[in-house]
Amino acid sequence: MSSGSGNKTGVLGGFKAFLMRGNVIDLAVAVVIGAAFTNIVNSVVKGVINPVVGAFGTKDLEHYASCLKGPCSRNSATGEVTKGVYIQWGSVLSASLTFLITAAVVYFLMLLPMKRWQDRQAARTPAETKPDEPTEIELLAQIRDTLIEQRRGPGSGSDSVPAQR
Repeated sequence: MSSGSGNKTGVLGGFKAFLMRGNVIDLAVAVVIGAAFTNIVNSVVKGVINPVVGAFGTKDLEHYASCLKGPCSRNSATGEVTKGVYIQWGSVLSASLTFLITAAVVYFLMLLPMKRWQDRQAARTPAETKPDEPTEIELLAQIRDTLIEQRRGPGSGSDSVPAQR
């Protein structure tokens, strides 16, 4: 019975550790901000984009549809299809415009400025944080020295200087 209780504590402890990681909290904040941002984008589409499109036709993109199988008719008050099969391409167009606007705002107002800021920060930090790698000549000298030590063997002293050719 104690092993089952310990396993449950381990599972709950693991779940708690998962929830307390920074990635999960950042993701939760991003979802909340994204939901609020969706309302702004929908308002822009309904208040700005739809009237511009409405200058060429109807103001509400949801009403753009084509009759696939007729005869087609709609209820004029609610806009619901009462007879026939409609392809409602206006709702797809509206969703596509919403997506494009959202992507453009996220890129130009969030990602691009963040990338520029990160590039400026990277330019300010010194580039010498990474140790220099040894040159080819230094590596060859190290290999030579190792081979000489191996040739001498463990009993010989390291004080003697090897003969050079």
